Amino acid sequence: MATSFTLTLNGPSGTDWDVTVVRQEPTEVPAADLDTLGEAELVAACLEGRPGAFDLIVARHRRPVYQICYRFMGNHEDASDLSQDVFLRAYRGLRNFKGNAALGTWLHRIAVNTCLNRVALKTPKSEPIDDAQHVDTKSETPTERLMRGERAERVRAAVAQLPAKQRAALVMRTYQELSHQEIATALGTSVGAAKANVFHALQNLKKMLGDL
Repeated sequence: MATSFTLTLNGPSGTDWDVTVVRQEPTEVPAADLDTLGEAELVAACLEGRPGAFDLIVARHRRPVYQICYRFMGNHEDASDLSQDVFLRAYRGLRNFKGNAALGTWLHRIAVNTCLNRVALKTPKSEPIDDAQHVDTKSETPTERLMRGERAERVRAAVAQLPAKQRAALVMRTYQELSHQEIATALGTSVGAAKANVFHALQNLKKMLGDL
């Protein structure tokens, strides 16, 4: 929407000049159109204070963030609490998101760091979760078979005993299906270190679990 106003200026030889100034007012994007925004635009909308913008970020990324938290903690109560903490930290630090990585990767990193901090303070308890919702059983690999099945409780307990970085890399690789580059970005390490953490995590699991 444009608005205009007229200024009267003193010109040469005592004459007056009327100057019309046109100002283009910013047009607000209707709330319904937030769904059409890309990540960078949605972050910008959040920083501008657009109602509902951050709610949409939460809606888009709630499930993967929750899954990371659950895989670390092994129970729904802690996972729910940590998920809220992750998004609270993300909201407070949104100005630090530079767009060098995907928003999901940035949130993964916050989730992993939040979980690592909690794990250092608390030994997680474990309760069942429907693993079938995270794995395509028609095309599962040997690694995926290792992570599911009737002995899933033993697997969860063994994962909880892995060193923090190994557990983080394994969770993101196996359950989130992130690439080694994405894992490296989330953990702040090199791609080689991410691959090594996944490899050693799987080797340690095999030693702890034997033949499943």
